[in-house]
Amino acid sequence: MKEFKGPILTTDGIILESGKVLMLKRAVYPFRGYWELPGGHVEYGETVENALKREMKEELGVSVKIKKLFGVYSNLKKDPRHHAVTVVYLLKKGKGKIHFSGESSEFRYFSLKNLPPKIAFNHQEILNDLKKAILNS
Repeated sequence: MKEFKGPILTTDGIILESGKVLMLKRAVYPFRGYWELPGGHVEYGETVENALKREMKEELGVSVKIKKLFGVYSNLKKDPRHHAVTVVYLLKKGKGKIHFSGESSEFRYFSLKNLPPKIAFNHQEILNDLKKAILNS
């Protein structure tokens, strides 16, 4: 019988404020120095939604409310370490000041018209879809 090997499940969050999207500058491999949407891996026995809330608390130090599912992305080149599928949600940031873990060195809100040149993982694809969704709304 063939051994089953499935993809790693991850989740990312889109936080918009005044039409700008929150991004973090990675401080670790892979993509050190590149900008990313906040998110991370779903742990075994954890729902995607709970994983996203946990990751936001760990990475940003704030709670979030999930507004709605934005999309599911299965780009095989998302992560150089493994095949990953990510579930992306639109979020509302709770009260409190953002502070982050050692995985990030900086955060910034970017206009969708003026995104940073170096974007990690498949987040450029997600941001392109976000631009289209906002233009069509």
